[in-house]
Amino acid sequence: MALASGQSADEAMARLGPLFRQAGTSHERIGDTLTFSKKDQAAQDRMSIFDGGILRIEREPAGPVLRYCLTSRALLFCFLAPLLFLSFAGLTIVAGKLAKPAAQETVKKDDKKDKVLPQHWIDKALGAPAPEKPKKDDKNKEDGKTPKPTAAYVFAGLFAALYVVGRILEGRLVKSLFRKSLLS
Repeated sequence: MALASGQSADEAMARLGPLFRQAGTSHERIGDTLTFSKKDQAAQDRMSIFDGGILRIEREPAGPVLRYCLTSRALLFCFLAPLLFLSFAGLTIVAGKLAKPAAQETVKKDDKKDKVLPQHWIDKALGAPAPEKPKKDDKNKEDGKTPKPTAAYVFAGLFAALYVVGRILEGRLVKSLFRKSLLS
């Protein structure tokens, strides 16, 4: 970000200084470089999403320029969370594939044995009809109870969207915050 014309590095750092005088924030200035780190930052802190970073004023032919590199654990977690949920989805798919052969074997064994379903002696005494064999639709419903990875995909998508929105939004917000501080 280009500094205003005629603004020195010392003046720019002095204007940015109040942003780093928050509770839980430690900062150190060496020449044209300001390094900060935050621990247990308050939610009211306008830069609370960032845990640390470096601000440097470099001299360019067009004039001095503020360059910054900020780190955020919250955005890092939002970046890594989709990978975690995608691995859960993969494990769910593998578990479903491992469970299917066992279920198919039991279905085949049941089909081979056309056994008569037992009737309780009280039912016989009361003259109740014999129980019916389960229909194939019921077997398909039971087979449909295998775990599905849909929830894992949904959570992976949510965290990926949070990362993208957070990355874009926080970048713009911090840039406008620095611009307002430097121009005031």
